[in-house]
Amino acid sequence: MTEITFKDLGLSSRTLEWLEKKGFKIPSPIQAEVIPLLLANKKNIIWQAATWTGKTAAFGVPLIENLRHENHIQAVILVPTRELAIQVAEEINSLQYPKNLSIVAIYWGQSYEIQNRALKKGVDIVVWTPGRVMDHLNRRTLKIEEIKYFILDEADEMLNMWFVDDIETIFKQTNPEKRVLLFSATMPRGILSVAKKYMGEYDLVAIKKNENITALTEQFYIQISERDKLEALCRIMDKEDDFYGIVFCKTKLDVDHVFAKLHEKGYSTQALHGDVQQKQRENILKLFKTKKTKILVATDVAARGIDVNDISHVINFWLPQDPESYVHRIGRTGRAGKTWTAITFVTPSEYRKFVFFQRATNNDVKKIEIPAIAHVIETKKKKLKANITEMLEKWAHEKYITIAQELLQEREAEHVLAALLRITYANEFNEEYYTTIEKTSSSTKAPGQGKTRIFIALGKTAWYYPKTMVDFITDETGVPSREIDDVRVLEDFSFITVPDYQSEVVIKTLKGTASKAKDDKSSSSSRGWFRSWSRWWDRWGYKWSNRNERRPSKWWFSKDRWDRKNYPKRKSSD
Repeated sequence: MTEITFKDLGLSSRTLEWLEKKGFKIPSPIQAEVIPLLLANKKNIIWQAATWTGKTAAFGVPLIENLRHENHIQAVILVPTRELAIQVAEEINSLQYPKNLSIVAIYWGQSYEIQNRALKKGVDIVVWTPGRVMDHLNRRTLKIEEIKYFILDEADEMLNMWFVDDIETIFKQTNPEKRVLLFSATMPRGILSVAKKYMGEYDLVAIKKNENITALTEQFYIQISERDKLEALCRIMDKEDDFYGIVFCKTKLDVDHVFAKLHEKGYSTQALHGDVQQKQRENILKLFKTKKTKILVATDVAARGIDVNDISHVINFWLPQDPESYVHRIGRTGRAGKTWTAITFVTPSEYRKFVFFQRATNNDVKKIEIPAIAHVIETKKKKLKANITEMLEKWAHEKYITIAQELLQEREAEHVLAALLRITYANEFNEEYYTTIEKTSSSTKAPGQGKTRIFIALGKTAWYYPKTMVDFITDETGVPSREIDDVRVLEDFSFITVPDYQSEVVIKTLKGTASKAKDDKSSSSSRGWFRSWSRWWDRWGYKWSNRNERRPSKWWFSKDRWDRKNYPKRKSSD
């Protein structure tokens, strides 16, 4: 078959020339399908594809082709995080030449004054986070009635972050004739519900199931105990000639802990999570993109929108919550046809969960051993020799020649050099300096012994109780009721415990229940009122023996109370 080029997609000569200068040679499969559909300007589109398929260019290039500068917003692009908003705006802006369209990112953490000034000046394409759109709509500083395109990028993430209500509110205030483009790595029920409600007719474009991230990545896992993870991470980084990567952690506390330990050991590293201030976040990303920092320790959400083509490694210090997050993590560097390495640390209790990830993502991940100490030391010695050779060739040691000559007159050369290396590198070439790592196995824990505690956004206000909650979980997921344990139902949410190997089934199936919970709450408002009334009734002593009979059961509701001014004294027989 003849290979498809950008020229075959119907783009203008000016755009083709600029894409070639930027290094775009051959369109990715999804670009080859989506760009002609958007240029035709006819139907709405749902695009199911991962983050590593070149999606920003797939919708950004047609927007540049179809739009001309006007005095109002023509395209709104919604993304889940501010990092992704910045990245998408920068990438679309880089795809146009000359700069005819005004493209800005507006997000939380940026002053309203700057945003209002940009909106009044006239913007063609705005990349937003949903919360900030709602703020501007409430302040009446945003007009989106005349937009031509409404784009939802990473819609599944916005669904997970409970942005569905905001998205529906925004939809209602937009031009009914607009084109809607929805991009999602997965296709949960909530996404299809939004599509059915607001998109009308649409084309569904999806990557074939056998096209997965293994084409561009080497995926490995290491079985390890939790206490040895940091030592293993250091060995992996030390044995590489030029490590440049992202270390993913589960929580903010994990990020801070790993960052502090690496910083103590002298690694060039930065930490990124939700508590980092916006200005500091931008500085951290700038340092990382320019390779002044080689290691970025981050949570999943904080790392959204990081677009760095030549990352060498992605390390899963902790397993993510679900298979989709795993794909997002290791797929973020697979751009421009470059390969990279993904290594996942798996503790014995996480082994079943990791096997589920492999099946769900259709990936065969190879097991490897932690680098041996001798191998790490040998690599460090090679790096040292290379650095010294480079310094000699650049003549960067001129200021130190005088003191070197003095030392060589007093001592033998090899002893002087060895002493300097000992001062500079301390114990790095000493095997006793490294921590011994114990062997682990997935069989360390008996099958089914591991348990997972799961949060569910449904509770008593939605008319759920332990028995009905178990029935609901069983009906929705197929998990037998005997495997659901320690059910605790509170007012607005619940907790259940299931075996590790069933946890991902429950989480994946019930992902969209957040919006369902809200619907259940509203639909059960009358039942909630009834329950409140019945609790009050019970508090005062009534028993509901049948629907037509209400009778007081406590002594102070006896007829004597109403016949006498003072309450009767309770008898000992009571």
